[in-house]
Amino acid sequence: MSQDRTTVRPLSGREDLDLFRSIPYVLNSELEGDLDAGRRRFDWLWVALRANRLAGRLGWWTRSGGDPPLVLDVLDVSDVDDGVRLVETAMRAVLPAASTPPDYIRFLPPDWASDPALVRDVDVRRTVLERVGARPLVERLRLQWNAGGPVPEPSGRLRFRAVVDRAELVGLMTSVLEGTLDAHSRAELTRMTPTEQANFQYDDELARYTTPREWWRVATLPDGTPAGFVIPARNAYNAIIAYIGVLPAFRGKGYVDDILAEGTRILAARGVPRIRAATDVGNEPMARAFARAGYATFERQLDMSWS
Repeated sequence: MSQDRTTVRPLSGREDLDLFRSIPYVLNSELEGDLDAGRRRFDWLWVALRANRLAGRLGWWTRSGGDPPLVLDVLDVSDVDDGVRLVETAMRAVLPAASTPPDYIRFLPPDWASDPALVRDVDVRRTVLERVGARPLVERLRLQWNAGGPVPEPSGRLRFRAVVDRAELVGLMTSVLEGTLDAHSRAELTRMTPTEQANFQYDDELARYTTPREWWRVATLPDGTPAGFVIPARNAYNAIIAYIGVLPAFRGKGYVDDILAEGTRILAARGVPRIRAATDVGNEPMARAFARAGYATFERQLDMSWS
């Protein structure tokens, strides 16, 4: 595809949405709602056109209107050189000069690695992003519990209470970072201390949830000693297990099953149609815990990072 025949531009407005959505993808159905809520903007949605036909597209998303782009979550290209041109042109126009670009994520079917066409598409996107400075970070499991699924009764091994305050939860979050298998947390710990990382995650993510803080639970032994915690919540799309952790001294005892069951019970009692969660492919203990709790992998997620 010759560059001199290719036009790269942002969407002009809602009249361009059908063009942008002409490439199938799971996020297409959410675009209008995200635009209305300010989670996307037309100047964050870019297309590459050849002879007025869509040859590639790119889009950023954020959690709340007024926030800067949080992730690059739409990228569809068939040609590496033109893909690089699309990404570089859009980044120059949207992102602050010399800033670190937001991470890239891509949702894929659970069996994507066995589909040669999907593998080829992933390779093209990865090559494009590596040429503009990104690197592969992690593959994650996207998990879902459906209404009517198992909701275990409390085993009695642990007690559950509400989180006392911010300081308590940040302290617990700091503790569970010891020996973490989460790739994003491990990367962040190369740039900040565990306490800094826990404070950042609380302020940047957990504090934004508008669902009741009473849902947040600390798991304790019968004598009151904290063993872990779970943060059930609802984001703009679904009920979720936002965070779950077992303190290092209590790992390997099966407490994660009790803690995840508590989070599931809290959300299931609200009559939600589904609960979503995610964990790294490499975090096998957590992946097994979700499977035991009735959470099935409905997608996989590939992440790349510039940081």
